[in-house]
Amino acid sequence: MNDAKKLSPVSRRTLFAGVGTAGALAAVAAVLPSAPAPVAVAPVSPVPETGKDGYQETAHVMRYYQTARV
Repeated sequence: MNDAKKLSPVSRRTLFAGVGTAGALAAVAAVLPSAPAPVAVAPVSPVPETGKDGYQETAHVMRYYQTARV
């Protein structure tokens, strides 16, 4: 058997579609900005220990409960 006859030749339409797609991708890659430079991050200050863990009834929480009442 001849394998060359089994393969279908690339049609002109398929060839131009592939070339157009590659050109469009190249244009998009040229327009996109490059990766930003790394930014220095300030050190995070530790949260002071209050001795209480978990739920704390603060003014913000109380205000939420007042507005949520039905």
